Amino acid sequence: MVITKRGLVLGATALVLTTVAVTGAGLHLSQSQAFLSESPKELVDEVWQIIDRQYVDATFNQVDWRATREEYLNRSYANKEEAYTAVREMLKTLEDPYTRFMDPEEFKNMQVETSGELTGVGIQIAQDEETKKLMVISPMEDTPAFAAGILAKDIITKIDGKSTEGMDVNDAVKLIRGKEGTSVTLTIQRGNQEIDYPLTRARIEIHPVRYNVQNTPSGDVGYIRLTQFSANAAEEMRDAIKDLEAKNVTGYILDLRLNPGGLLYSSIEIARMFINDGSIVSTVNRQGVDDRQEANNRALTDKPMVVLVDGGSASASEILSGALQDNKRATLVGTQTFGKGLVQSVRGLGDGSGIAVTIAKYLTPSGRDINKLGISPDVVLELTEAQRKELQQNRDKVGTPEDPQFAKAFDVLKQEIAKRQDTRAASPTQ
Repeated sequence: MVITKRGLVLGATALVLTTVAVTGAGLHLSQSQAFLSESPKELVDEVWQIIDRQYVDATFNQVDWRATREEYLNRSYANKEEAYTAVREMLKTLEDPYTRFMDPEEFKNMQVETSGELTGVGIQIAQDEETKKLMVISPMEDTPAFAAGILAKDIITKIDGKSTEGMDVNDAVKLIRGKEGTSVTLTIQRGNQEIDYPLTRARIEIHPVRYNVQNTPSGDVGYIRLTQFSANAAEEMRDAIKDLEAKNVTGYILDLRLNPGGLLYSSIEIARMFINDGSIVSTVNRQGVDDRQEANNRALTDKPMVVLVDGGSASASEILSGALQDNKRATLVGTQTFGKGLVQSVRGLGDGSGIAVTIAKYLTPSGRDINKLGISPDVVLELTEAQRKELQQNRDKVGTPEDPQFAKAFDVLKQEIAKRQDTRAASPTQ
C-alpha cells in the first residue's frame, strides 16, 4: 500500500489518544496478503524490505542490515506472535523510537479517524531517544491528563505501579488505554519529584480549531487556537480565517502551545493560508532528495500575526511556526519548541498489522534542522509553575489578558498593527 502525503505523520507515532490517517483501511486481503498472514517468516521479510527501501538513515544506525535479514530469516517461527517479537527486536537495533511495529489491534486503533471520538487519558508518548525513558510529548486540552496537570516532557516511570524501565512504547500504550470510566494511575517524574496522577479514562471529541474575536483599543483581533494537525484541521482553520476576515479583524494571534503535531500535509495547507509567496518546508530523504513545498499565492490574509509556542509545540507545529518565522510573516512568542524534525510513513502489512517508518527529516525554509533543537521564539516569555497550573485549572483564562503569554503576544501584535497603520498613512495617495 502506498502512503499518500496526507498519510505522512509528523507527530510522535506512539499514540495514546490521538491517531493518524493512513491509507488502506478496510481493504480486503489479496491472495498474496493472505499468504503473508499465514507465513510469519514472510512478514518478517516484508518489514525488513520496507526498512531497507525507505528508512531515513542509509547506515541503519551503523547496523549491517543485510546480515540482520539473514539472522532473522534463518530463525523458525511457530506462530505470528513469535514473528511480531522478532520484528520488534529487529527494529530496536535502529534505536529510533518513531520507527515501530504495530500488531493488528494496535494498527486498527491507529486507523481511527482523527476527527472522531476517542477514548483515553489524553496524552501522546514516545521513548526519549537518549535516555530511553517514556516521555510525554504533550497532554491534549480538555482531557483527563491535561486536567490533572501532566506536562510535556514529563517522564512516565510507572503505570498502575508497574515500572516502565525498559518497557516498549506499545506495551505502555496497552496499559494506559482502557474502557471509558475506568481508572489508571501514572507515576510522573518531573525534575527531582515523582508524582502519582490517578486518571479516569474518558471519551473525547476532538475539534482542533477554536477561535474568537478579542475587542481591543487597537481594533478587533482574531485569536485562533490549533490543538493538533488532524485530518480536518485545515478545513476548520480555513473556516475560522474566513469568518474572522469577514469580521474585519486587524490582526491574528495563532496559539500552537501544546500542539504535538500530526499530518504533514495539514501543516502545509495551513501555512499556505497565511504565507502568500515563498518556501514552507523541505523534506530530505536518505538519498538527499529535497522535496520542497511552496506557498501557492492563495493566502487568506496578510494581516499582522503573532504565534504562541512552547515546549509542547512539536513537529507539524514547528513546521508551521518555522515557516512563518523564516518568511518574516509572524513574530513567535513563548518558549523553545519541542524539537522533532522527523517524518514517518505509516503503512499496513499483509496480516493486518502495520509499521511506522521514519523516512525523512524536514528543514525550515532557511534550512534549519530543528530535530532535538526546536525553534527559538523571537520573544521569550516563560510561565512560572504557578501560572501554568492556574491556566490548566482555569481553561477559560487561556487566550485572555489573564494568560501572561497571550498578554505578551497581544502587546507585540499591537505594535505590529501600529507599524502597519503608520506605513499606510505615510504612503502617497495613488
